[in-house]
Amino acid sequence: MMSNTSSISRSKRLVLPAMVMILTALGGLIVFAGGSSGASSSSPMVIASTVSSANDQITPPAAYQTGRANSGAANSSSTVYANGRLVAYGDKYIAYVAPPEATNGIGQALYMQNCASCHGTKADGVPANGTPGAYPNLIGLGPATIDFWIETGRMPAADPTNVQAATRAPRLNSNQSVAISGYINSLSPATPYIPKVRDITGADKANGFSLFALNCAACHTITGGGDMLAKNTYAPSLRLAQPTQIVEAIRTGPGNMPRFTGNLTDKQVRDIAYYVNSNIQHPVNNGGIGLGGLGPVAEGFVAMLFGIGALLLVAFWIGDRN
Repeated sequence: MMSNTSSISRSKRLVLPAMVMILTALGGLIVFAGGSSGASSSSPMVIASTVSSANDQITPPAAYQTGRANSGAANSSSTVYANGRLVAYGDKYIAYVAPPEATNGIGQALYMQNCASCHGTKADGVPANGTPGAYPNLIGLGPATIDFWIETGRMPAADPTNVQAATRAPRLNSNQSVAISGYINSLSPATPYIPKVRDITGADKANGFSLFALNCAACHTITGGGDMLAKNTYAPSLRLAQPTQIVEAIRTGPGNMPRFTGNLTDKQVRDIAYYVNSNIQHPVNNGGIGLGGLGPVAEGFVAMLFGIGALLLVAFWIGDRN
């Protein structure tokens, strides 16, 4: 009888450490589920043609001013004009291309169907009820800004009242995004145009890492997994971002992100895009298991589960023997 009572007592003493380990494991699984990532298999868009310069042509103003050459504005090494219209500019690292005028009609129809209810029929941010300032004014932002928000699935917004539009599967395809961008830009032409990264595999990955650590890691974390910011906003994960989207974000500064125009050249931006597209999205875990790329969070989880959990079991075993 005493033996059975002692056995039951020992079982009860093991319940607490077992519950601690189970709760820790469940919490870790939730963290890992939120930080899981994958890399898109689609190849980066590359322009093979070269651009040539032209003089005495009308150049649209830059939505985001920069006096530094080859930093996303039309003051680049090369420019291309057609019928007096700037259609492309850039250098050997990144080319910025205007949406074709031929798609403006389709873009207008798509805009009216998907965007006008919030941004207004004139794209000036005034919706049908006439409330000024209710939604952002899209006039004069340049095609790169519009294309980024549509291509990343942030627009059309699932819930316009959210503090921050979430990244999701795009409702519109790339051609539709370019068409809408071209239509809005036709209302008040501006740059930056939509970037196309040239020969991304020829970029300097080591320099890209240094620039990423200096300019991006503070918000997106050094592993590119993203992190929370102030007032229910966050820096998104970069593990599915394509090179064009990376350049667009750097040049236009969506949401809380700062705008990098005068302080990063096209070569530096291409280096960052290559680093993100390679090491961030396809990490090499020389030290062993990557643990979701969450850094100290994942390491702390392992320490709690196996380290503290094991110590608790040992402590209860010693107490039980005494």
